[in-house]
Amino acid sequence: MSVQSPRDVVMIRPRRFRPNEETAEDNAFQSTPEMSADEVAAAALAEFDGAVETLRQQGCHVHVFQDTRDDTPDSVFPNNWFSTHPGGHVAVYPMYAKSRRRERRWDVIEMLKSTYRVQEVTDYTGLEPDGLFLEGTGAMVLDHIGRLAFVVRSHRADPILLERFCARFGYEPIVFDAVDGAGTPVYHTNVLMAVGTGFAMVGLDMVTEAERRQTIIDRLTETGRDVIALKTDQIASFAGNAIELDSADGPLLALSQTAQSALSDDQITRITRTARLVPLTIPTIESAGGSVRCMIAGIHMARRAPLQETSQ
Repeated sequence: MSVQSPRDVVMIRPRRFRPNEETAEDNAFQSTPEMSADEVAAAALAEFDGAVETLRQQGCHVHVFQDTRDDTPDSVFPNNWFSTHPGGHVAVYPMYAKSRRRERRWDVIEMLKSTYRVQEVTDYTGLEPDGLFLEGTGAMVLDHIGRLAFVVRSHRADPILLERFCARFGYEPIVFDAVDGAGTPVYHTNVLMAVGTGFAMVGLDMVTEAERRQTIIDRLTETGRDVIALKTDQIASFAGNAIELDSADGPLLALSQTAQSALSDDQITRITRTARLVPLTIPTIESAGGSVRCMIAGIHMARRAPLQETSQ
């Protein structure tokens, strides 16, 4: 099993997808589709099913859970409310937007317990009434090899809770400020950067402090990674919101078609030295301000028995 890249993942099949009005306040990556609500939901569903089929064809194991609620527009982005870690550890996170708190599903956690060797579930959700939020691997981009947690400073990543998480799960926090081309603070770290085994893609120009920019480069190159700088317009096309996954044929980089189209030939050459590109066509889902990385919750734990993919 790859340290950085999971082969098994959880994905949530949306029921009534739409760009979330509540999160639009601080998510500058959201947009409004020129379709009716029913058309938006149907298009997102078709995109999701196509993405799952593509990943399975590529040799990834995808556990699919059907959303059953009408009031969870962002349910297709489960990486924000839970994460898994080597050694059998699971974290469940407090969410900033009240509408997103309804996405948490304990049947997903029970599946993990029954299928994988879960030793401990750490539940941080009780901190929501105290105004402490840490939105999973949206707020944190985790380097499992270097044991680093890269975090854009934001109200979606409380510093106290971040320190608590890092102490418990064994990561060193690397915190920095980042803004988009309009000077708007970046809401989630995983739209800005993606860390694979042999490379990392980072919107370096968006990091406001030169010293922190160099720290990010240095800490990633310490583990032998090729650091690929992404431009601001590439970040706006979700080029940073990608995830390296493992498969029987080796590492792959799952990203959107929008993201791949924004990459230069040189960047693609550097990525494909260690991972093949697997583009997914999800333009409607991207209107909610997230892309492929947000859709995938990786499972970094050992299986209990031969795997049966979940579809429920």
